[in-house]
Amino acid sequence: MEKSIENLWKEGFLESDALVAPKINNLYNQKSIHIIDKFKRMFKINLIAIVVFSFLFLVISFFIGIPIAGVIFFVTLSVIVIINKKLLTDLEKIDFGVSSYQYLKGFTQWKNKQIAINKKMSKLLYPIIFISMILGFWFKDAEGILLGEKLVNEIRISFPDAYMVYGIPLAGIVIALLILVLLAFFGGRIYNWDVNLIYGRVFKKLEELMTDIESLRS
Repeated sequence: MEKSIENLWKEGFLESDALVAPKINNLYNQKSIHIIDKFKRMFKINLIAIVVFSFLFLVISFFIGIPIAGVIFFVTLSVIVIINKKLLTDLEKIDFGVSSYQYLKGFTQWKNKQIAINKKMSKLLYPIIFISMILGFWFKDAEGILLGEKLVNEIRISFPDAYMVYGIPLAGIVIALLILVLLAFFGGRIYNWDVNLIYGRVFKKLEELMTDIESLRS
């Protein structure tokens, strides 16, 4: 009776640190490269989408009268893209000529580093986007008067006893600060949700592949 593929795999792991059965080694290498290449394509497409979206928003912001928001938004996302392009360059340096196990370990280390960096940036990204929108609409021209000033005037009329700080209602400042704190606190979690939504399936396949290899090496 022919040996099962599982038995062939197990026989391929004669040493704890190497895949020595050529056919099995090639099978894992091809599968590892295929999955990681798929991730690279998705990662590049995601960066391109961010660039296109930020540029379109920059153009639209001038048409709708909130250029400050558009500029801040564009600059912030551009910085994120530049950092991630540098990370992608580091990923390309991982040697896939070694064993598939070492290749996957190298990718896992890179992935953990990339996620950690972007989680930290997300704690700043969402608050910055919120601030950019506030500034954009605050300085928007609304019939010859800034929208922010128009809003403050209406609040003064409706709530004449409202406490002001530098001409801004204290309640508004407190609410804005609270939103900023919440965005900074949940920024990392929002990023994790975003990553799982986009790359969750790819990461799951890689984890399953790593689990298979490690179980056969043990």
